[in-house]
Amino acid sequence: MSKSEKLISLLGGQPVIPVIKIKNAADAVPLARALAAGGLRMIEITLRTKDALEAIRRVANEVEDAVVGAGTVLNPRQFDEAAAAGSKFIVSPGLTGSLISAAAGSEVPLLPGTITPGEIMTALEAGIDFLKFFPAEQAGGTTFLRSLASPLAAARFCPTGGISALNAEEYLAVPNVVCVGGSWVAPDDMIREGKWDVIESLARQASGLKPA
Repeated sequence: MSKSEKLISLLGGQPVIPVIKIKNAADAVPLARALAAGGLRMIEITLRTKDALEAIRRVANEVEDAVVGAGTVLNPRQFDEAAAAGSKFIVSPGLTGSLISAAAGSEVPLLPGTITPGEIMTALEAGIDFLKFFPAEQAGGTTFLRSLASPLAAARFCPTGGISALNAEEYLAVPNVVCVGGSWVAPDDMIREGKWDVIESLARQASGLKPA
C-alpha cells in the first residue's frame, strides 16, 4: 500500500477534514473528542500557533478515536517535529523538493498542496497521488478540478480554501475529489468559548455530507 493509499484508508470515507487552529493546548482534547463523536475522526491541527505541537501531542496521546495530523507544515524541520509529536499525517500548503525528501524518509504520509499541472506531475513522480488542492476557490474551484480529471487521471484531491457547508457537496461531487478540508466545523470563537456540543453537532452535519 502506498502512503497516499494509507492516508485515504485512515480517512475511512470521511467527507470533511476539519482544519483547526488551536491557541490554547488545553482545548485540544475536548475539541478532538467532540469532532470524533460527531463522526470526524481525522483532524488537521495547523502549525500556526505556539501551542500547535503540544495540542497534537495531547490528542495523539489522549484521544483514541482521533486521527490527528499537522497542517501548514512548510519545511523538513516542521515535518519532523510534527511527526515526533504524534501526527499520523502531514499537510503542507505547497510542494517542495525538501518536503518530498522528508516524506520519503518517513512512514508518515504527506498531503501536499498543489495547484498547477506541473506541481501535480511532480507529486505523481514522487509517488504521491492524493493531494491537497489549495487554495481551492481562488484557484478555479470545481471547474478547474474537473479539467484536471482527464489529463491527470491518477491524481485525487482534498480541496481546501474557501470551502464551507454551502459548497462542500458541490466539491464532493467532482470525480477526482476524495474529501474536502474546512474550518467551518470548528470556528475559532466556538473553540475559545468551549462550545463542544455545538461543534459536535456541526461535525455530525459535516460527516453526513454527500456529493451534490
